Amino acid sequence: MVETAKTSSGDIVYEAAGLKKEFDGGKVAALRGVDLQIRQGEFVAIIGPSGCGKSTLLASLGSLDRPSAGTLTYRGNSIPDMPDPAAYRAHEIGFIFQSFHLLPTFTVAENVQIPMFEGNKSRSQRKERAVQLLKSVGLDHRLGHFPSELSGGERQRVAIARSLANGPSVLLADEPTGNLDSDSAQQIMELILQLHRDLGMTLVLVTHDLTIAERASRIIAMRDGRVISDQAADTPTTALQ
Repeated sequence: MVETAKTSSGDIVYEAAGLKKEFDGGKVAALRGVDLQIRQGEFVAIIGPSGCGKSTLLASLGSLDRPSAGTLTYRGNSIPDMPDPAAYRAHEIGFIFQSFHLLPTFTVAENVQIPMFEGNKSRSQRKERAVQLLKSVGLDHRLGHFPSELSGGERQRVAIARSLANGPSVLLADEPTGNLDSDSAQQIMELILQLHRDLGMTLVLVTHDLTIAERASRIIAMRDGRVISDQAADTPTTALQ
């Protein structure tokens, strides 16, 4: 039986019960009955070997993948049954990916504005918001540059600014330091942690790096599509070895 960490009081943001995800007509089982709860303001790290299902779980939370079975809710509402999942992704969730996913023909400021096209901000409001966000991540001097002119760490800062464009309450990060050198990785993690603290966002982060995971309030360890451990980060567990 999986030992589950006691979560802090507050509203439940995500709840999964018997969550399954299959690919290739059921031949590949990425998630095999995942149960979990994530509460408002938590920082939850999801760890495990490659292919264990952690990125699939994150994609399911962000409505990028549809579960094959089980239930998955966001603040009590079924994610698979949302009438407008694009609106949910645009306004409730901020995504940070390992590969940045910046559009190469758009400037830094234009990339940050992309999520705002889902809203009703005017052009000047979008630009003002982009400048504000880029200033918050230390890149207001790079507004007119293109992604190819930036370092890996700078590209990830742009991606972080973009993830905050519509003021989401949840940040989903999939190996956000995976493509960075050690110094840049440390700087990006400090930035993400600062945003988590300052904005009170719920942070769910997939990582293979235990030094990053140990900075979370909870660590969910996965193997073969299942949660094998769900504990406070300061609780010793062989599942993290």
